[in-house]
Amino acid sequence: MSSYRPILERVYDFKPVELPPLRQELERELRRCQDCGVPFCHASGCPLLNAVPEINAAALSGRLRTALGVLLATSPFPEFTARVCPALCEGSCVQGLHTAPVPCRQIEYAVIEGGFAAGLVHAHIPAQRTGLRAAVVGSGPAGLAAAWRLNRAGAAVTVYEKNARPGGFLRYGIPDFKLEKSVIDRRVRLLQEEGIVFECGVEAGADISSRLLGERHDVLILAVGTGKKRDLSVPGRDAAGIHFAVDYLTAQNKLNGGEIAGLPADCDAAGKRVLVIGGGDTGSDCVGTAWRQGALSVCQTEIMPKPPEGRAPGNPWPQWPRILRTSSSHEEGGERRWNIGTLSFATAPDEAGRRERVSAANCAEVSWESGSPVPVPGTEFSLPADLVLLAMGFTGAEDGALTQASGCAPDRSGRLPRACALPGGPKVYACGDAALGPSLVVRAIDDGLRTAERVLSEANAG
Repeated sequence: MSSYRPILERVYDFKPVELPPLRQELERELRRCQDCGVPFCHASGCPLLNAVPEINAAALSGRLRTALGVLLATSPFPEFTARVCPALCEGSCVQGLHTAPVPCRQIEYAVIEGGFAAGLVHAHIPAQRTGLRAAVVGSGPAGLAAAWRLNRAGAAVTVYEKNARPGGFLRYGIPDFKLEKSVIDRRVRLLQEEGIVFECGVEAGADISSRLLGERHDVLILAVGTGKKRDLSVPGRDAAGIHFAVDYLTAQNKLNGGEIAGLPADCDAAGKRVLVIGGGDTGSDCVGTAWRQGALSVCQTEIMPKPPEGRAPGNPWPQWPRILRTSSSHEEGGERRWNIGTLSFATAPDEAGRRERVSAANCAEVSWESGSPVPVPGTEFSLPADLVLLAMGFTGAEDGALTQASGCAPDRSGRLPRACALPGGPKVYACGDAALGPSLVVRAIDDGLRTAERVLSEANAG
């Protein structure tokens, strides 16, 4: 049901590409939802356990206040998930057995945005404070969710964010054409009205010591995400013009947000041949961003095999369908290739003759017969590139001053331990991607809520 602005219009700006759903389309889809016998969407699909059938039934009958209340009972930030969630609920939708699933994400968008427009979404200030002082390090989806839940329970919550503005990966890692940052600002204002304090431009453990954090707070929650990026160790990797995708996206988001006056030269795709290595959402976001910057060409490679168009026999409903997905950015142009491994990068001196710049990626097709990618002899080829973006995911949380001081160093998988403590200080908890490993926004929100519940339970027991 998703509809987008015309390609020849949207590639010239960073405004949202998706159009709000039309009322008549929503009504048709809401009726389809009510034809379901036994819903799997909320229990098998949604990590937040959103009561999708009840939300949709209320929306169908025009009871916006009721639909909004049921949605907000399980989801603190539906305006985020309505825009960037892959909609796990739709993967287990009963209607999706034989036809297209009910577009739960777009319905969620209509409910939450309708609620904001009608003035039904407002701050809930706790009636009393419990005396519990909590610090949340990181203001991404997990950190915001943990802070929201603790504050609702009466704790005094301070969120520490190393960047200039709150939002974490929501603000700096997701392009404006998917999530406009005014949506984050609107929610942060509500959280501030509810009593949450945001300390931005402050790196916990460095700008404020672990000792001082321990003196100020009774509990500390690390929602620092997975900052370690997966790299590509091949000849030529150190050449100019090869960057991590998230750094590239962050630069554009900071420019859009007025934090910087111009793009660094190596984060500007204008007039360049762009190669994106990695086929996930971040890679797709790089494709859309490169076109908007004026790229000459864009190619995206993925080392994994091309997914099937429909469910494979080993991927039955109601499992999440592991199928080929084409994003709005892919629709805007460029080439996509699968089963491609990068062997090395070709380089050439820059205009000043001072440094080698990337000029091409030397690649080969790979075989997965052994369970690992093995280059196929005789399939070698080169892809010309002036800008290479590595979008191969993340390997775990960074081990910084705060994790070292608290003894919460990442394990071999890159995850922080769920609980530890500052020496002689408060208990420390980890949540979101930092504890789960790289995952989805909706799972980060859910884990932030669960971690806050654990904190409250242990505080009450103590």
